[in-house]
Amino acid sequence: MQYDVIVIGSGPGGYVAAIRSAQLGLKTAMIEKYATFGGTCLNVGCIPSKALLDSSEHFHNAQHTFKEHGIDIKDLKVNIKQMISRKNEVIAQNTAGITFLMKKNKVDTYEGVGSFKDKNTIKIKLTKGGEQEITGKNVIIATGSKPTALPFLPVDKKRIITSTEALNLTEVPKTLTVIGGGVIGLELGSVYARLGTKVTVVEFADSIIATMDGSLGKELQRVLKKTLGMEFLLGHKVTGAKNNGKSTTVEAVDPKGNTVKVEGDYCIVAVGRTAYTEGLGLENIGIKLEERGKKIPVNAHLETQVKGVYAIGDVITGAMLAHKAEEEGVFVTETIAGQKPHINYNLIPGVVYTWPEVASVGFTEEQLKADGKKYKTGSFPFKASGRAKASMDTDGFVKVLADAATDEILGVHMIGPRVADMIAEAVVAMEFRASAEDIARICHAHPTYTEAFKEAALAATDNRAIHI
Repeated sequence: MQYDVIVIGSGPGGYVAAIRSAQLGLKTAMIEKYATFGGTCLNVGCIPSKALLDSSEHFHNAQHTFKEHGIDIKDLKVNIKQMISRKNEVIAQNTAGITFLMKKNKVDTYEGVGSFKDKNTIKIKLTKGGEQEITGKNVIIATGSKPTALPFLPVDKKRIITSTEALNLTEVPKTLTVIGGGVIGLELGSVYARLGTKVTVVEFADSIIATMDGSLGKELQRVLKKTLGMEFLLGHKVTGAKNNGKSTTVEAVDPKGNTVKVEGDYCIVAVGRTAYTEGLGLENIGIKLEERGKKIPVNAHLETQVKGVYAIGDVITGAMLAHKAEEEGVFVTETIAGQKPHINYNLIPGVVYTWPEVASVGFTEEQLKADGKKYKTGSFPFKASGRAKASMDTDGFVKVLADAATDEILGVHMIGPRVADMIAEAVVAMEFRASAEDIARICHAHPTYTEAFKEAALAATDNRAIHI
């Protein structure tokens, strides 16, 4: 079979690239080694974790806030099997949706492992047996990533587990150790903490969500400890983990050099993700991985060293985010079609789906200071928001960073209710290079959480916030 575009991998980057390619009139094929489409995101990542986050948040609210709302419930308990079953149904609905979209857009799909025979020929080791070869003028590598494995942290998938196994526990642990204070560790830790598990997070850095604005990590740590009882061991270097049969022991060295042991029923290793390029046969076409991170090097058009071979998503440099991969999938296919697409990597938002949610776009305050950039800042706390008071979600704040001279918004950092959705307004504003005063002068509906963004912009504009 001869194609205009062959996509290897069906995650958010891959399937979006395939759909956009087909929309542009290009004959397209997509190869996926698993039985369902959607990659990590739909099967064992973004979607299932959000399903469990929502379920656990319902339980936590029923247990802790319903009474104050005037809702009395007796004999409240967790049905973990039903919770997991619902999560699996959500996965099934979403993956079935991708299958439908492939058929709708007339994308040919192959189930198996694809590898390069040469730059235009892909050999597919079919899941059902046998091999097949297809050729394409252009190939897009979208094989994603896998949980990072460390030699001193052997994952047995029984007690010492990754995020994948954490999505399918058949019991609510009494205690849980999470190695890693990043997005994945905190989201999964939150799920079980809400269900009653005592969660301890062990993190090498001096703060959680260390790549985001420092103020967000401090506030999130405070709230998670206050509302869920989560404990944090920061600045601790993990040296090993042991499966004791029905429990685990994690050993770490604290900032003073002392050895610390943390006991738990389970241990989730969430120390990041690694680009997945094994079995692609990159060596057959002369692609060499970057030494640091083992990523595929690409140029400004996301084309590799080999003409006509592109790479997107987690296998290339940049944030490992589903929406980044989607944008890159569209970018590459439109480039192939001769269009002039655009991606502003500084305006790809980052979100943590804990509660309160955390969202951020643009430069952090730490980055602006390091660059010597003169800026001004304005913040507004949700405890001063009428809508937040009504919903009893008063933790957190919105912070706006603006250029000291031009007032152009340089960064927006939020922690609070529904900020995962609120951050989109900031992205739009910054894409059009809005000033803080532009946001301050836009009418926001009352009462809404988004008023906090307006108030923070007012605070950054000559300290004009109204409600603080």
